[in-house]
Amino acid sequence: MKTMDRPSMPGIILVIIALLGFCPVRANAQDTSACAAQDRPCLLNQLQEQAALIDNVEWRDQTYRELAKTRAFDGDVSGAIAIIPLISSPDTKALTIRGIGMAAAENRMAPEVLSTVFSSLLEQARAITHEPSRAIALTYIAMAQAFAGDDAGAWATAEDMENEALRHKAYGETAEIQAEHGRATAAMESLNRITSEAYKIKALTTVSGILAQKGDYNSAYTLAAAIANPYRKALALQVILDVQKPRAVEK
Repeated sequence: MKTMDRPSMPGIILVIIALLGFCPVRANAQDTSACAAQDRPCLLNQLQEQAALIDNVEWRDQTYRELAKTRAFDGDVSGAIAIIPLISSPDTKALTIRGIGMAAAENRMAPEVLSTVFSSLLEQARAITHEPSRAIALTYIAMAQAFAGDDAGAWATAEDMENEALRHKAYGETAEIQAEHGRATAAMESLNRITSEAYKIKALTTVSGILAQKGDYNSAYTLAAAIANPYRKALALQVILDVQKPRAVEK
């Protein structure tokens, strides 16, 4: 009598899998939580779900930061701001606030909408208990306001900063952005609000150079003339001369 061949072990496993109706590849393909590759809201929601599962705090914070910036650039600013309290690191919170603010400014939102956005960001910044990080966050907000053309808001934000050195830095950074956008008068006002002579000299030199590069030689010279330090003034004047007529490279 002929005996039947014993089924191999892999064959037995396949039979069991078939009986149980279990197939890993097929199950993944039928996963109802999957997104269409170009469905950004779905992808963003999945990303946020995965961020919450990350055990490493630093990695989780970084993931939340990039997610918040992406939501803001996609126009979901409220969703982006809601992520800030989920971040543990004060420094990462400040960077996230910066990213959201700049995204809102870049999206050219209506002034009344931007006002609400910046008010919410200010609330989040003031909630940061680590003082240096809080001051940095406020500086970032002032820069974003200047980028959006909200000069009055930028000045008010900077003025609200308790740390004198960082307040001067906020005015200087604001002036640079205003100069980059061709708003020389606003830049001069920002610089006039700096009460530290040393920092003001440095900021005047920098902003004068920016205005010279923009072709606004009159404003650049006005700032250069206001520099009290002879060496810094000479540097600013040299920049104006070089931009007006670049020197040929000697061969």
